[in-house]
Amino acid sequence: MGSANLGTSLLATLVRAANGIQSEPAAVKPAKLLQLYDIENCPNCRLVREALTELDLDAEIYPCPKNGTRFRPEAKARGGKTQFPYLVDPNTEEALYESLEIIDYLFDVYGQRDLPLKWRAGKLQTLGSMVASAPRVKSGMQAMTGSLPEQMLELYSFESSPYARPVRELLCEMEIPYILRNCGRTTLREWILPPVRSALNLTPDSELANRRALQEAEGRVSIPYLYDPNTGEGLFESADILDYLRSQYGS
Repeated sequence: MGSANLGTSLLATLVRAANGIQSEPAAVKPAKLLQLYDIENCPNCRLVREALTELDLDAEIYPCPKNGTRFRPEAKARGGKTQFPYLVDPNTEEALYESLEIIDYLFDVYGQRDLPLKWRAGKLQTLGSMVASAPRVKSGMQAMTGSLPEQMLELYSFESSPYARPVRELLCEMEIPYILRNCGRTTLREWILPPVRSALNLTPDSELANRRALQEAEGRVSIPYLYDPNTGEGLFESADILDYLRSQYGS
């Protein structure tokens, strides 16, 4: 991943400040994964993904970039219009379009707590997300040719990670669906960079199931982490993941 790519991704993270980083797990976890039809660099979609991170909720992501042909027609067939984000909850049969309505729904049904004050300032959050989209220009917006994996990939990520963002952008552009495994931060140790943690022999004691599972399976927690059940490959570094996706699923 080039320095310019990382630089603009870091800028997008800084614009959103603490949004989409820290998690306070939802009181109730859905039995079936939520389904989100999404455009990675869409400001309104970002807000929903931030809330998913903050509630520690996983979801199936169905990328719907502009000019996409894989899931945009499916979204229209299910909901009647091509508008994103579009959240489908198979547990309650609810289907919602507006980002702030989706966030309110998630906190009410799964968080089972009052909507945080910052989310009540809806227009301000939308404006901030629009500013965050600007540095990434058209990344994660336009469809490109890619093959469809037989089984959904799994991406361990949190929304504001500048390293995970380019991976999600490429997955969106290639219209590759994936399971988003949210890995927000809950403890001070998790704010320490992985190389520093390793040097100090610190093991994060996370409250989150996804972080604990990753630590147990791979011996460390570093974001992003992509697992491909079709090939058995598991990769940590953003640049390695991007190369893998282009090689394995690009045309």
